[in-house]
Amino acid sequence: MSVEKATTSVQTAIGVAHSKLILIGEHAVVHGQPAISLPFPLVGVEAIIDYVPGSVKIDSTFYHGPLESAPDSLNGLTSCIEATLEELDMPCEDLLIRIKSSIPPGKGLGSSASVSIAVIRALFAFAEEDYEMADILRLADISERHAHGEPSGIDTLTITSELPIWYKKEEPIDMIEPQGDFHFIVADSGRMGDTRLAVESVTKLIKSAPKRIQSKLERLGEITHRARTALETASKHLLGQMLNEAQKELEALGVSDAGLNRLIYLARQEGALGAKLTGGGNGGCVIALAENEMHSKQLCEKLRKFGAHAVWSFALDRKTE
Repeated sequence: MSVEKATTSVQTAIGVAHSKLILIGEHAVVHGQPAISLPFPLVGVEAIIDYVPGSVKIDSTFYHGPLESAPDSLNGLTSCIEATLEELDMPCEDLLIRIKSSIPPGKGLGSSASVSIAVIRALFAFAEEDYEMADILRLADISERHAHGEPSGIDTLTITSELPIWYKKEEPIDMIEPQGDFHFIVADSGRMGDTRLAVESVTKLIKSAPKRIQSKLERLGEITHRARTALETASKHLLGQMLNEAQKELEALGVSDAGLNRLIYLARQEGALGAKLTGGGNGGCVIALAENEMHSKQLCEKLRKFGAHAVWSFALDRKTE
C-alpha cells in the first residue's frame, strides 16, 4: 500500500489484498465447528483511488459508473465504501475507485472480501490515516453480510493473514505454523457457486433432520482437528486422508455436485493424496494435495486437459526466520 501526491490537489492511493482458500471445515464452521483456511497469494485485488472531481465513481470489470447507481449485486461494496468514508470523516465525493482483480468471483476464493479489504486499505491510504486490523475486519464485514448473509468471518481473517488460520466461532483466532512442505493444486470447475444459497441449504437440512445433520457437522469438526495435527506434524498422507473424509461429509450435506466430483475423482486417480471441494460448493473450485512439487505440476496438467477452467499450484511450507 502506498500514497503518492502528484500535486497539492491530486492524490493517488493503492490498496491490495490476496485471496483465500478453505482447506477444511467449510459449512461446519457456520454451525460452531472449527475450520482451517489458507492465504492464497496467487490471485488478488488491487484498488487504486484517484482524486477526480464529482461524485464517487467505480471503475471495474463488473461495473463502471457512479457509486449511487451501482447495481444491487454491489450493495455490500457500496455500503462498505460509504461506511469507510464516514469513519474517515471524508465526504462521499471527488473519488475514482479503480478495482483490478484476478480472483474469479463465485468460486469460494473470497473475491468479495478481497475487493472490500483492498478498497478499505486504499481509502485509509488516501486519507493518510493508519488503521488497526480490527478496523479492516469490521468494515469488510459490512460487505460480507451482504454477500453471504451470515458470514463466519473466516474470509476476512485469512485475507489479512500470511499464515493458515484456525477459526472457530466465539473463540480466539489461532495461527497454524505448518511443518514440512504441502503442495496443493486448486482447480476451477468453471461454474459459479453461491455460498449464501449453499449455507442456507445446510441450515434447512438441520431443521429437517437435526440429529443426522448435526452428526455430519460434528464429524467434520473431528476431521478438521486431525487435519491440524497433520499440518503441524508434516503428515501429508494423514492430511490427504482427512481431505477425502471431509469430502464424503460435504457430499452428504448436498453441497458437492457432479462437476466437482469428477475433478476430485480425476485428481485421486492421478495420485492425489486427497481432494475435496473448497468453499461453498455446487460449483467453484476443488483443492487437491500432491506428493511433491513434480507431482503437483503433473496433476495441474492432467486437470487442465480434463477441462478445468483454471488451475493453480502452490506450496504451503514451514516459515523460517
